[in-house]
Amino acid sequence: MKRTVLLVGVLALAASAAFAQQGPVPKGVPALNHVWVIMMENHGFVQVLNNPAAPFTTQYAAAANLGTNYFAVAHPSLTNYLETNAGSNFGILDDNSPDWHDASCSPNLATGITNWEATSTPICPISGSGIDAATPAIDYTNEDPGYPVINIDGTKSYAADPNILGISIADQLVAAGKTWKTYQESLPLGGPDNVNYSDGNFTNLTDFTLFNSLWVQQPPTFNSGEIVQLYAVKHNPFAYFQSTQQGATPGNSLANTVPFDGPGGLYADLASGKAPNYSFVVPNQCNDQHGRGNGTIFCQYDPNDNGTQNGLNPALMALGDQALQRIVTAIHASPAWSKGRNAIVTIWDEDDYSIAPTINQVAAIVDTNYGFHNLQSNVFYTHFSLLKTIEGGFKLPCLNHACDASTAAMTDLFGEP
Repeated sequence: MKRTVLLVGVLALAASAAFAQQGPVPKGVPALNHVWVIMMENHGFVQVLNNPAAPFTTQYAAAANLGTNYFAVAHPSLTNYLETNAGSNFGILDDNSPDWHDASCSPNLATGITNWEATSTPICPISGSGIDAATPAIDYTNEDPGYPVINIDGTKSYAADPNILGISIADQLVAAGKTWKTYQESLPLGGPDNVNYSDGNFTNLTDFTLFNSLWVQQPPTFNSGEIVQLYAVKHNPFAYFQSTQQGATPGNSLANTVPFDGPGGLYADLASGKAPNYSFVVPNQCNDQHGRGNGTIFCQYDPNDNGTQNGLNPALMALGDQALQRIVTAIHASPAWSKGRNAIVTIWDEDDYSIAPTINQVAAIVDTNYGFHNLQSNVFYTHFSLLKTIEGGFKLPCLNHACDASTAAMTDLFGEP
């Protein structure tokens, strides 16, 4: 849906003013050189830890530091990815794809319109400033599976904030002379531009005409519905920001989105020690424990996700556990890990639909190459807390809900003696 046209000059003015409107640098977090955030999917605290199909995750949480009172904010996935990396939902409460490079529509911040799960409206590139969407403690309207969905802990809520800035931590890092990448497993060879989903080879942009013309069996079977959506743009939050889509600022463009493999990919960067300051690491939708309905049995959705370990697909949990072990082991072996003060944070985006009595509590594992270990914190934290903490470690100003007085920095989990 096309919305009110914004003048380019107004957008530029809003973008330049945004940096002046950010809050103070969060205090109490040691200066950090590298941070890797690994985002897993759709499983709550009690589903992940002490799960016999995921032994590494449990061992890792015990050896590192663990947030035992950490909460995702709302639903669905994209909302939490935006909140983790930019401190707001920006009026987006769905998983829709970007309205790529469309300068003729106004961002949700400007219109006050909310993107809901019930619609399929593409999301205008995020920019400027304005109001985001409220996050009620119990949601009776969005992602309606026939019963209320619980956000956060089922008690806390966030009112719509009229002072939201349409930038992400990527903008902040580049402005401060630091570097970032998001590593997206199963990204296609051509990169992320205009790609909504991919199996690493075929995408929503693929023309299957040639394949069908050469296929001797009738009727033709090559079509986009057969693609197992391993890479999903809804798990690449930076692709939704106008600044990253346009790529006008050196160091902040879609070129910052790279795969796990190949030159400049996750494993190559780790092996060479040329890791960026901030790495947002996203396994594909089989390896992050999300699951795909048209994948193999190992990647099938959980048969009955009721907030407990009963009814989970144990093979899907094992895939995620092994993927996490592979990534963490590679980071620990990297020359970048031993240089300076560094941290690996593993979180889950949400507890799926969080149906009562299940709340939106997820595990947060903090692994540092300094300071405390084997620490468990019962302090109330959210995805906003993680953003605030990373900003404090990089000496960046707080952004959006990371600036809220109720948002605590995770100083104990990132602390040092």
